[in-house]
Amino acid sequence: MGAALRPRAIVGATALVVLAGACGSGHRAPISAATTTSTPRVFSTVAPVATSTTSPPPPPTAGTTRPAPPPTTAKPSTGTTAGCPRNLAESLASTGAASELITVAAPTASTTTAAVTLWSHAGPCWEMSAGPWPGRIGTNGFSNHHREGDGTTPTGRFGIESLAYGNAPNPGYRGAYHLLTCGDWWDEDPASPDYNTFQHVSCGTPPPFGGDSEALWTETNAYPSFVVVEYNTYEPVPYAGSAIFVHADIGTATTGCVSIPLADLDQLLRWLDPAASPEIVLGPASELPAF
Repeated sequence: MGAALRPRAIVGATALVVLAGACGSGHRAPISAATTTSTPRVFSTVAPVATSTTSPPPPPTAGTTRPAPPPTTAKPSTGTTAGCPRNLAESLASTGAASELITVAAPTASTTTAAVTLWSHAGPCWEMSAGPWPGRIGTNGFSNHHREGDGTTPTGRFGIESLAYGNAPNPGYRGAYHLLTCGDWWDEDPASPDYNTFQHVSCGTPPPFGGDSEALWTETNAYPSFVVVEYNTYEPVPYAGSAIFVHADIGTATTGCVSIPLADLDQLLRWLDPAASPEIVLGPASELPAF
């Protein structure tokens, strides 16, 4: 998994640039075909900025542009809601319309590990649903200025795409689930008009894009199942990052994704409900309240 941003932006990475490489082993090759559509929800307060000197790719072809995200009903807060227990979720500046929340909190920006916790909104308060679990992030930790190929995980608050994917049968996810097959790719080529989208091509056919695009069906250890973080996913900015997933831990730091033990990943998928407008907040613990 590389780094991806789909706008449902809330708070986050100051400048985005794509992370070269995959969260799995990173099978590279070109691709074509149908774009999976979903309603992006990005919550970054700073628009992605492409800093590459390479000319930007042509605009997406008809049918590939994602619809604008719906307006949020965020109700900013200044800290713990009166009468609610003090916890990490309650300390966040805003959680929009979400009633499910995933926090990925690291002790420092340079670490490659983080605590992953699930929260649910019970009445007026946020309460812990599961965790904290041991998580792994990018080989170079967190960054507020994530760039493609820099080995970091972007910080900020983002939505979770409603469509989940996996090489294994659905572990119990309540939303739409795509069982990966030969020819399923994630386009991570900044020069591609379908940059940072799922694509399918005929099995054995070289895709029309290159870069660090992933042959998802071959990543059976990292991707028994995964969900997509909506980072640089709405009208993706070239070089701002692609393929930021939450997937299974394979024993090493990632190239930008968040990974957790498989049993915990299965539990997360069973807990996650697209109807709850789930969000994920990532960064050093000291910075999360700003999101």
